[in-house]
Amino acid sequence: MFERWTQKLSKPTSIAPLLVFRLFFGAMMVFGTLRFMWLGWIEDHYIEPIFHFKYWGFEWVEPLSKTGLYIVHILMILGALGVMFAGKMLYRISAITLFITFTYTELIDLTYYLNHYYFVSCICLLLAILPYQATQNLKNFKTGIVPQWVILIFKLQIAFVYVYAGLAKINYDWLILALPLKIWLPAHSSIPIIGEIFTWKITPYLFSWFGMLYDCLIVFFLAYRKTGVMAYITVIIFHSLTGLLFQIGIFPLVMMGGTLIFFDWSKWTQKQNLQPTTNISHLAFYKIFLGVYFLFQTLFPWRFLLYDGKLFWTEQGYRFGWRVMLMEKAGTATFYIKNTQTGKETIVDNQVFLNAHQEKQMAMQPDMILQFAHFLGKYYEKKGFGKPEVRVEAYVTLNARPSALLINPKTDLMKEKDTFKPKKWIMPYPY
Repeated sequence: MFERWTQKLSKPTSIAPLLVFRLFFGAMMVFGTLRFMWLGWIEDHYIEPIFHFKYWGFEWVEPLSKTGLYIVHILMILGALGVMFAGKMLYRISAITLFITFTYTELIDLTYYLNHYYFVSCICLLLAILPYQATQNLKNFKTGIVPQWVILIFKLQIAFVYVYAGLAKINYDWLILALPLKIWLPAHSSIPIIGEIFTWKITPYLFSWFGMLYDCLIVFFLAYRKTGVMAYITVIIFHSLTGLLFQIGIFPLVMMGGTLIFFDWSKWTQKQNLQPTTNISHLAFYKIFLGVYFLFQTLFPWRFLLYDGKLFWTEQGYRFGWRVMLMEKAGTATFYIKNTQTGKETIVDNQVFLNAHQEKQMAMQPDMILQFAHFLGKYYEKKGFGKPEVRVEAYVTLNARPSALLINPKTDLMKEKDTFKPKKWIMPYPY
């Protein structure tokens, strides 16, 4: 049975969907990178902050100098252009460059984590490891062929984003209370023509249920030829609306362009006697790599089941699970540094070390609070505080409920470490 599936996935198909995908994805990467540079975010995100929050296991990633970071972003643009237009070896170099440069910039600071940045890194990785047959350029649009699995892996990656986002919406707050849309939508009542709709009491409930069903089912309608066109029209409407209502950057455009890979482009290609493509070198590598990759994509989002407590409160196992805009969460964090030599305590002004975005994200996420506490402990140790104790009073509100303590205020965070084990110093969800 496994061999039968292998043979089926190795059957030849037109390269056209992949080339269209590469063209639109690369264009969005060029646009997004230029926008990032134009808005001055290289300075705001990477240069000006004194402290950067780290991804677990990637604590060694540090920002380059201002000149170095601009070079990285220029290389990112060149890599994206190569993905769009280059072929063969130049394509390979371009795709690898795009993956390395983009992923590096995202690893610099955890506070800028977004699901769609993670999605972009995943797509860049898949583009970088494509077999030689898939490195053709637009000159081969009508005649080029690739194994079916080359197209399938991008469809599958997009399916993970949508389906897991839909499954994550099957929760009490989203479906029964229409939260956080009940909070967000009325704020957009001033939008011309459609703004009045957002003041209706039923609108958040309709949007919540439609959003869940849309995410769970859209890839199946896109994949079915008879419903593909209508499904794509809903993709345009859905992502245009989310882009209008929420500040999510170019993600709507990325998904509008990315889902074009589901289309059958045979009308624009030449009919030919397609021969099997079983002569791919390193075929065993692709079986193993893609098997491990998609097993990870399948299982890793479910790791939150290993932890007790409310996921949105503790956020243990929250990231990398395709949970898109599911909660309204905010907090304040006041840090107390105790001089173990004198017994005196001082209160930290977070703004001395963090920009506004960093402070906002840190104050409601336990692992970031821990990171910042350790940074403060080392900082004040150098100031002559001996081996300081670091406590925090972090009050957090979730989906407009009254704020409550997120972290045990008696815990010396300098004695805690960030691991995959349950964080006992997080206070239980009180509601």
